[in-house]
Amino acid sequence: MLCGLNPPQREAVLTTEGPVLMLAGAGTGKTAALTARLAHLVRSRLAWPSEILCVTFTNKAAREMRERVGHLIGPAVEGMPWLGTFHSIAARMLRKHAELLGLQSNYTIIDTDDQLRLLKQLIQANDLDEKRWPARQLAGLIDRWKNRGINPDQLDAVENEAYANGRGQQFYKLYQERLKALNACDFGDLLLHMVNILRDHRDVLEQYQQRFKYVMVDEYQDTNQVQYLWLRLIAQVRRNICVVGDDDQSIYSWRGAEVANILRFEKDFPGSKVIRLEQNYRSTPDILAAASGLICANSERLGKTLWTEQDGGDRVRVIGVWDGPEEARRIGEEIERLEREGAPLDRIAILVRAQFQTRELEDRFITIGLNYKIIGGFRFYERAEIRDAMAYLRVIAQPSDDLAFERIYNTPKRGLGDKTLEKLHRHARARGVPLALAAIEIADTDELPARARNTLLSLMRDFARWRDLAKSLSPAELARTLLDESGYTAALQAEKTAEASGRLENLAELARAMEEYETLGDFLEHVSLVMDNDAADDVEKVTIMTIHAAKGLEFDNVFLPGWEEGVFPSQRAMDEGGLASLEEERRLAYVAITRARRRCTILHAANRRIYGQWTSSIPSRFIAELPEAHVEQETTLTGGASLWRAQWSEHSDPFADVARAQPSRTVTRGPGWQRAAAQMYDPTPKRLAEPSRSAASFAAKPRGDVGIGVRVFHDKFGYGTVAAQEGNKLEIDFETGGRKRVIDSFVKLA
Repeated sequence: MLCGLNPPQREAVLTTEGPVLMLAGAGTGKTAALTARLAHLVRSRLAWPSEILCVTFTNKAAREMRERVGHLIGPAVEGMPWLGTFHSIAARMLRKHAELLGLQSNYTIIDTDDQLRLLKQLIQANDLDEKRWPARQLAGLIDRWKNRGINPDQLDAVENEAYANGRGQQFYKLYQERLKALNACDFGDLLLHMVNILRDHRDVLEQYQQRFKYVMVDEYQDTNQVQYLWLRLIAQVRRNICVVGDDDQSIYSWRGAEVANILRFEKDFPGSKVIRLEQNYRSTPDILAAASGLICANSERLGKTLWTEQDGGDRVRVIGVWDGPEEARRIGEEIERLEREGAPLDRIAILVRAQFQTRELEDRFITIGLNYKIIGGFRFYERAEIRDAMAYLRVIAQPSDDLAFERIYNTPKRGLGDKTLEKLHRHARARGVPLALAAIEIADTDELPARARNTLLSLMRDFARWRDLAKSLSPAELARTLLDESGYTAALQAEKTAEASGRLENLAELARAMEEYETLGDFLEHVSLVMDNDAADDVEKVTIMTIHAAKGLEFDNVFLPGWEEGVFPSQRAMDEGGLASLEEERRLAYVAITRARRRCTILHAANRRIYGQWTSSIPSRFIAELPEAHVEQETTLTGGASLWRAQWSEHSDPFADVARAQPSRTVTRGPGWQRAAAQMYDPTPKRLAEPSRSAASFAAKPRGDVGIGVRVFHDKFGYGTVAAQEGNKLEIDFETGGRKRVIDSFVKLA
């Protein structure tokens, strides 16, 4: 059990009494030490398996730990019911005590979709504009409050003002009341409810304090406030708590993690023993020295120095290039060289700070035929916001594209529901026309309610105008215009979440990519080829992922592009969080470097194209903080390394909003919509995709069996008599609804 462990690891295993902080650097074998400690407690009979609480962050980590402990102690691992994630263990506890909160033990745990649906109902019921105050924004706030252990009656004035001008507390209360009425919880409730129970019911608290002789926590630097409170309550009597973590790898504050939890562990548990795991089994000496030198610039850390018994290895390479496209070309060339030298592609990774950075890399790899995969996310053109934007562009280029039209006719939300779409499909099938033309025809009748009719008219006029603009605007300008005028950008801006900000960045990168193409048709053809070029799963592929997603992984060769001020460290993060966010960005850089086993290559570009304009960039301050003795500098930029080490400084955020939302337009019915329909099917400009059928072939032809004076029946308006006819449009005097304008395919002979 202790075989193969180094002295600090053995000390961590054998120190069983009292609080222990296992400060484990990257690649130092903390999982081996943690599982050996857990097995030692059982094998030494210091505790029964059921008397040990062992908490992880992911189901994958819990499964891995259970398997590794099983190899050490055999079937006894099956008697460890309290080895799992924070949420799974809290859910099990809550099943036993749900009645103390007015819930039943068979409560339901709702997912994100159900949560958003419930919040939308509450917003609508309380006469709040959901477009201005989105349910997703409220869900994010509630999740943040629960992660901090805050109940509705504990919200302060500042937090209350965060939603709907001081109605945050009201909606938080309404939401919790509604959940209780449904006998339901969301994921945030699992821990918050248990903290409330442990605080308010001492008998329950004492039960768990006596049950668990030992408490062990993995990745303690990633705990949030409510997790911290839960652990402290349970462990404060026996104090046999061992936490494992690395303050230098705390990179998840955006989802509630607080690095302060690990920094103050010794104060929370006086007499704690701190055991530093510093021997690294992953990386070369130069990689470790570079990472250690960088992280030393942080002030809020406990401190440790990684070292290794390995010899040799390459220094960290820092390559300066002229622009983003050259960066992608250089990475492609370097990977091809490694491949020729025998390096497996699946041991090569490219780690980016933001997802939008992957687009240029993907396009380059497609061009040179280099197999790659995106981990922890979709390929650039597969992301939902990109697919939405592409659907708009496809309808402009090809109005007969029903799949694209159906995707975005109510995206962003316009109040056009399933019933409207059903009517469009019914009319399109009856007339043999695309949905876009069916929408134009139906919108000029009384088939739809006035609000839906006006909304549909507005959308179809927008498409007609955008298609006309496509003759004079560049593809990139067209994309920015339609994202602006459609309300898509405004909807993302209103969410005010990190996820929405990332989507805006991706849309900005999409528009930038389009600047390389003369026509919209050329760009759409390029995307089709990219999406069709998907290598088989059984071949080796280069891994592309964000640095956040790479935590815990390792690769022989790591490329780190985009190390420029504003990109990395992220200007947005620093604007929102100041010095604390800068230190987290530096920890993220530390994580990125320490993923590399043999070679680490950092790249920065002197110029980036942002929103169609070339912007001068300066190297990241993190590059200047790398110890020169462990860095190999390569740059063709004027001034060399000494200049760029001295020139970094604060500058404005390169990630401005994609576009601003325009005021909504008032839509009125009027003549001319047959002309608008013809314009939609005008094949000019010639380089756009040609419609599959001409405008003339869609001419409105009347039914032969319906004419003036004929009695008919309509599903919505009932019985009536045809009073006038114009093509396939009828004016009918209905017995109960008065005169209405309808399409002949929607009536039957009475």
